[in-house]
Amino acid sequence: MTQTPSTPTNFTFCPQCAAPLAWQSAEEDGGPKFRWRCTACTFTHWNNPTPVLAAVVEMEGTGQVLLARNAAWSGKVFALITGFMEAGESPQEGIAREVKEETNLDVSQLHLIGAYDFKRMNQVIIAYHVVASGDIQLSPELVEYRLFAPEKLRCWRAGTGYALADWLTSKGITPQFVE
Repeated sequence: MTQTPSTPTNFTFCPQCAAPLAWQSAEEDGGPKFRWRCTACTFTHWNNPTPVLAAVVEMEGTGQVLLARNAAWSGKVFALITGFMEAGESPQEGIAREVKEETNLDVSQLHLIGAYDFKRMNQVIIAYHVVASGDIQLSPELVEYRLFAPEKLRCWRAGTGYALADWLTSKGITPQFVE
């Protein structure tokens, strides 16, 4: 991209020296590349995608899938359990932690579904199918949950919706999408 975006996505000043960032070209692998760069030192704002973890949570013994509604969302949208990876943990440890933190459920099995881009939020979603058990107690981040039979689930056309669709396909269920 050679056109100047209006502002950097995260900040406008260098975190090392506090000088302004500017949309500048510099030689990188493969040729010149425009990025937000410090006007006074060597800092470059890479703006790399953030890894986000997601889980299709299957309730042990029932086969039902838990979807939850985030407190920050308007409307009645239910989705997978998601969260950010923490420094020092593997994706597997991270998704087990997120499921525990957000639902109070204990993960007994987990299997990678895949990785999905979510460009609108500059994220890469690493999605797992987990089998979990326990008494559901939602964190303050979530306001409501529902349990669904897999064949009743409807997918959405965004990162985690495609992960859910791939999981359903792996179970021999043709995914249905909401429009």
